[in-house]
Amino acid sequence: MRVAVLTISDSVTKGEREDLSGPAVVAFCRGLGWEITSMLHVSDDPASIREQLRTVADSGRVDVLLTTGGTGIGPRDNTPEATQAVADRIVPGLSEEMRRKGLEKTPTAVLSRGTAAVRTKTLIVNLPGSPKGAEESLEVIAHLLPHAVKVLRGARHD
Repeated sequence: MRVAVLTISDSVTKGEREDLSGPAVVAFCRGLGWEITSMLHVSDDPASIREQLRTVADSGRVDVLLTTGGTGIGPRDNTPEATQAVADRIVPGLSEEMRRKGLEKTPTAVLSRGTAAVRTKTLIVNLPGSPKGAEESLEVIAHLLPHAVKVLRGARHD
């Protein structure tokens, strides 16, 4: 499975803070044998997020685009809205499950507004911005992603 990781953070993009979440997601994916096609950074600017999501999803070079960051309720948390704006379809069950399972370990997990969506034949999943939150959320849904990609490519659900 081909995966791109996009860290969405003003401070990382400006070089004020090291990206810890992106590399954590990359390491998790590689541990599952998934191919990382790119690891990118973009600011929390909604137009920039939308542009990067479109570019990566429309490239035909990725099956899954995992974002990290910008899913909370802060004033610069724009990732879910940007994802919804470029989406062909929303996949609510993935984000619902990440929040449901996240609540077992982290009471504030319900404040995450991350979403999951399909654009063309790419599955986009928003993960939290903390390394721990991103890894734990991905762990919850990782077993579903290969099947979702196969279905996006035309396989049957059976």
